[in-house]
Amino acid sequence: MLSEYFAVAVLIIMAAGLAIVFVLISHLFGPQRPSHVKLDPYECGIDPVGDARSRFRVKFYLIALVFVLFDIETVFLVPWAVIYRSAIASWGGLFIFWEMLVFVGILTVGLVYIWKKGALEWD
Repeated sequence: MLSEYFAVAVLIIMAAGLAIVFVLISHLFGPQRPSHVKLDPYECGIDPVGDARSRFRVKFYLIALVFVLFDIETVFLVPWAVIYRSAIASWGGLFIFWEMLVFVGILTVGLVYIWKKGALEWD
């Protein structure tokens, strides 16, 4: 059974080896003229100011976490919307409707809570 995977293993080894060879050749034969301008970090045409390792406030992470939470909610709503029409035809679909209403209700209560706490205020 392992002989069936031999060709795949050879392909992976050859691909990794070829990548290593290309990197080594470009490093050995490429031009090596470092300068201050070349070693300076570049971001979107804006000259860097200050330290790149600056600290972010906790509010930034909180808003990112809330965004991910509601993004995942959308991921759960899309398949539900796709099967809802066929569920209505097969067995009424009331259970699926109320189940999703409870899910959205819990998330709405969470959204109202973080809104009232001021977690979405970007000062």
